[in-house]
Amino acid sequence: MDLSAKTSPRHVCVIGGSGFIGTRLCLRLQNDGMPFSIIDIRKGSRFPELTRIADVRDLAALKTAIEPGSIVIHLAAEHRDDVRPLSRYDEVNSEGTRNVCIAASDKGVDTIVFTSSVAVYGFAPIGTGEDGTINPFNAYGRTKYEAEEWLQAWQNEEPLQRSLSIVRPTVVFGEQNRGNVYNLLRQIASGRFVMVGKGENRKSLAYVENVAAFLEFLTGMAPGVHTANYVDKPDFTMNELVSMVFRLLGRSGKIGWRVPFPLALAGGYVFDIYGRLSGKKPAISSIRVRKFCADSMYTTTSSDLGFEPPVALANALERTVKHEFIEFRTNEELFFSE
Repeated sequence: MDLSAKTSPRHVCVIGGSGFIGTRLCLRLQNDGMPFSIIDIRKGSRFPELTRIADVRDLAALKTAIEPGSIVIHLAAEHRDDVRPLSRYDEVNSEGTRNVCIAASDKGVDTIVFTSSVAVYGFAPIGTGEDGTINPFNAYGRTKYEAEEWLQAWQNEEPLQRSLSIVRPTVVFGEQNRGNVYNLLRQIASGRFVMVGKGENRKSLAYVENVAAFLEFLTGMAPGVHTANYVDKPDFTMNELVSMVFRLLGRSGKIGWRVPFPLALAGGYVFDIYGRLSGKKPAISSIRVRKFCADSMYTTTSSDLGFEPPVALANALERTVKHEFIEFRTNEELFFSE
């Protein structure tokens, strides 16, 4: 027996791999020589030839798509604030994850890495860690935690053989994403930005490249259950974040006009009513005003596991601002999220 021979890397099935985080993760797997396939309801522009079409709501399709004995990274989810009907959160996030667990057992999978969300904590106290109280305020957070419970039950069937890693990222941003952080950056870049509230609330952020690196890192965890928030430090106040972006754009870091929170919230309720009556999706809503002005500051044990993010947060913001508002890239795939 040749003890010097290297063990071939295991195949990785990335469920939801055509999305924002999944695409960056698959690029990392490719660069690191990890064999992988994508399971998704659509083909992305990066790896269409490696994509197997399957919906997590379709158990038979999942059983066909998952490679026997592979590592599964489960990213698929309904995550926007405006999903209707609300039952889709249950169908995809909760019942879909139950199907992933059944299919994983059927195909001899012993390692699952799952992206949950800090939304399971709801409007959490500052500094909430992985032991924080589970108190979701919406269907998304509730169904993400239900998904965690299905996965915990899967791991508990064979606790000495199965590895389950649950990652709860805070808001994820980066190049090509069209979520809430991009919308904030776009407002600042346009020159029409108005601060809502005092701007002293702190925001935890997560850069997509670092999240992808953490997910890849977790594929090597030993049997057991490993739960970690994902946050890139340090946490900035809204004032610090906005001033930093101003300076990256070559402007003064001074913040001008501010709208008091009660007035902005009242305006958000008006847009809520307009949206319900018109059937449209306004850019402003009461929940977005509340999110903007709320503290969302979390702690994480990711470093305790031995992980070091490849990109510092300040550099990540610089990369994103440069890519989106200075270089003005075109003809690239975009990802729409909250």
